[in-house]
This record gives sequence, C-alpha cells and structure tokens, in this order.
Amino acid sequence: MLVKGWLRLRPVSAMSDIDPKIVRHLRDAQPDLYWLDSDPLEPLPHSALVGEVHADLLIVGAGYTGLWAAIHAKEQDPNRSVVIVEMRETGAGASGRNGGFCNSSLTHGYQNGKRRFPDEMEIIERLGWENLDAIEEAIKKYNIDCSWERTGELRVAIAPWQLEGMREEAAERNALGDDVEFLDKEAIQSRIHSPIYEGGIFDHDGTALVDPARLVWGLERACLSLGVQIFENSRVEELLQTKSAVIAHTAYGEVHAQKVALATNVYPALIKKTRKYIVPVYDYQIVTEPLTAAQLESIGWKDREGVSDSGNQFHYYRLTDENCIVWGGWDAIYNFRGKVRQEYEARPETYAKLASHFLRTFPQLEGIKFTHVWGGAIDTCTRFSPFWTVSKDKRIATVLGYTGLGVAATRFGAQVMLDLLDGLDNERTRLEMVRKKPLAFPPEPFRYFIIQITRWSINRADEHSGKRNLWLRLLDRLGLGFDS
Repeated sequence: MLVKGWLRLRPVSAMSDIDPKIVRHLRDAQPDLYWLDSDPLEPLPHSALVGEVHADLLIVGAGYTGLWAAIHAKEQDPNRSVVIVEMRETGAGASGRNGGFCNSSLTHGYQNGKRRFPDEMEIIERLGWENLDAIEEAIKKYNIDCSWERTGELRVAIAPWQLEGMREEAAERNALGDDVEFLDKEAIQSRIHSPIYEGGIFDHDGTALVDPARLVWGLERACLSLGVQIFENSRVEELLQTKSAVIAHTAYGEVHAQKVALATNVYPALIKKTRKYIVPVYDYQIVTEPLTAAQLESIGWKDREGVSDSGNQFHYYRLTDENCIVWGGWDAIYNFRGKVRQEYEARPETYAKLASHFLRTFPQLEGIKFTHVWGGAIDTCTRFSPFWTVSKDKRIATVLGYTGLGVAATRFGAQVMLDLLDGLDNERTRLEMVRKKPLAFPPEPFRYFIIQITRWSINRADEHSGKRNLWLRLLDRLGLGFDS
C-alpha cells in the first residue's frame, strides 16, 4: 500500500534546510516505483524452494543477468535443466528500478573504456553493438512488451568546460563504426530547449529506452517458455562443493547443480573473496506528472532521446509512454560498511536536490508536480564496469560491478559467465576486461573515508570548471579515475 506524501519519510525538523519552493513540487510524491505503479501487467508469482532439486545449471538471482543467463543456457542446449533461485521476487533489485536506458556500452561509457582497455575498444564497441541488436531481436522473438524505443542518446554539456574533448570523442567513435554527431549550442537547443545547454554529442542508435519492469517480466516469461524453473523468496545461504555437485542451501531446501552462475548484484556475494571488489552505492530518481501538450511544446524533445549530462556528477533523464519525465542520478550514496537496507531506498534531501536541478534545466516547467520518488543500490567496482570470476574447476562463475549501466550489459555479462563455465576460448573470454579483475577496495574504515573524500573532490571539481584536485589526479595516475 502506498504512503501518501513524501514528507512522511522523515521528520519535518530534518527537512528545514530544503527550499519550501522545491518541497511544494514534491509534496504529493509517492515513495514507490513508477514502473510498478503505472503498469497493469503483474509479475508472475513463484513458490519458495522446498525440498531437494537437481539441475545442470543453477542461477542465483532473478534480475537481468540471471534471466539472460537462463535464456542463453536453454537456447544453447534445450535439454539442459536450469533452475533460478531468487531471494526476493523477480526483478526486485536494480533490474526493476532503473531508468530504462539500454545502452550499447559494455564499459560504462566510451571514455571509461578507453582509459582502461585502450587496445581492445574496437572489439568491445563492436561486441556492444552486437549485444544491443541481439536484445532487440530477443524482444521481438519472445514478444516482450516493454515499450522498446531505439531513440539514441544525447550527452549534453551544461557548462563550457564539459565540451572539452567532445568533438574528438565523436570523431574517434565514428572511426570505430559508431554513428555519433557533435552538436554545438544552437544544434542542441534546437532538439531540446534548455537555457543551460552548451552543446553535446548525439549517439544516433547506441541507446534504446525500455520499461525496465516490463523487460524483467518479459524475460521471466521467456524463461518459463523455455522450461526454466524459478523459485522466489528463497535466499541461498551457503554453497557447498562436493565431488559430484555444488549444493546450494536455502532455508527450506537445496539445489544440487553441476554448475552455478551467481548473479547477485549488490547483495552479499556467496563467494567471499569477490566481496572486496564491489561496493553498493545508492542512486535516486524522481518522476513528473504527465506533461501537457503545451509543456511538451515548450521543451521540444520531439525525438524522445535519452539524455545525460556531462559533469563528474551527472543526471540522466527520459520520457515515458505517458510523457512523464524520469529524472535521476547526481548523488551516489555509500553507507558505512556497504550495508544494503530497504530504508536507504528513500532519501528526501536527494529528491529535493534532484527537483531543484530539474527546474534549473527546465524553468519553463515551473509548477509541475512530481508523482513518484525512489532509490536503489548499484554494484560498483574500481573500474566502473563488469568483471568476472570463475572457480578453478569451472563449476562456479560470477559477474559483478556494472555500475549503473547494466540494462544491456547484463546480457553480455551473462553470456560471458556461461562461456567461462563451459571453458570456452573465444573472442569474449580472451578480452582483458574478462581475464583481469579490478583493484580491490580497502577494508573499512578506510573504504568509507576514501569514498567520501572522493565524492567531496568530484563535487569540488564540478564547481570549479572541472579542475581536479591532487586527490583526483592521484586516482587518475593509479588508473582509478572516479566519477559518480
């Protein structure tokens, strides 16, 4: 049941420093997922795991990665028995609560990939395009109704310093086969009318927009059509390896599997040695009421592109089927010891900040109401893109670290995970990004201190024309260049 009014999430005394003009835009916002509240399609219920089950492949986690892994496995070998075990409900984590940007990048953006895998970017970019095309083909094949729109994406500069290098990036990417256009101020303003836009890059076909919840449910139905078994509300508490099988224990049952694919995202990894490589950071989103025809006319946006801006801290935003604007990003909140808790999914001070930034971007929409607010945890690592691990006997594999751009990359991540379990030597498994892991995070309390000083530093950089202080320059030299 929805709780009316966002202010009930926190005592009024704690909100005294928020501009009352901003609060009135948020007064009636519901602390709940827009995607779940707006869609009449309901997820399918699945029973908990009770008793003993046997499978060729066990997948832990029923988000995008786990569902894609199951589909790949059954398409490769229809006779392979596949079981998914989920601790909550299908898509309850990041897969059901993201902004719905399905981006071809496998490295959390071209520049991040270029810094870390310069010799492989031509291959990685091509694999990313092939992966996005394959997702579109799967959506058609399995008749998934998820509001798929291949709109492309604008990355806009909201300050002159953010234009630096954009023209060169467009040329580099086009040389690799992308279709990217540099836009000056006049060109960007002709597409979307915002007084703060200085220019940008338009990637014509590298991004599609989807309804993330409907994509999860569509993949779930595809799995069921292929004969995959799904058990929900069944947390895997332990993995035990024997000579004949890997046994996954839950509260009321166990799965005996020949191989195991772990797709647990931010939740505590069942292979403890992987925990040091990821931290959960919380990202937040707000959604407007549907725009009127006059409001839409005032901002342009006729081609419905996905949009992100270009600071170290950035926003991402898009239109929905109902012409609401989903607006998220900026704050990336890490809680001490990396705890993942439901109460962290609500953060009124961040909602107010996002609303303020929204109105600065689109002042012509002054007075618009926000209807939904929520947050969720993202699994990030020190290279801000996925990494893989596989046990020596190739019976257990995992993929983690998507860092918030995983709607499309999860399909690739699942595919590589199965390749590793099957011991395949191919173009994907030979990639450095697959063979090498990121640097580990230090233990607490050093981890918390380092993340907080980095967040403070990137905020300072954004306020001072992108100038990076000594701390950020040190991270750059260590190959740990950080953005939010």
